[in-house]
Amino acid sequence: MPSMTAKKKCCKDKPRCKKCPVVLMRLSKAGCAERVDKVHYKVDKKVPKKVLKQARAR
Repeated sequence: MPSMTAKKKCCKDKPRCKKCPVVLMRLSKAGCAERVDKVHYKVDKKVPKKVLKQARAR
């Protein structure tokens, strides 16, 4: 599992960027990432495309 650090705040892009805190929180709720602490996550290497698309949606 590669580790990833969330950005300080969302950049309001559409779709959201992969390092957005909201995206990482949604991936952790979907079971594709594990929250280590407030800003660090361990993300699965193979996140299904459908799950990532739903997490990045606005």
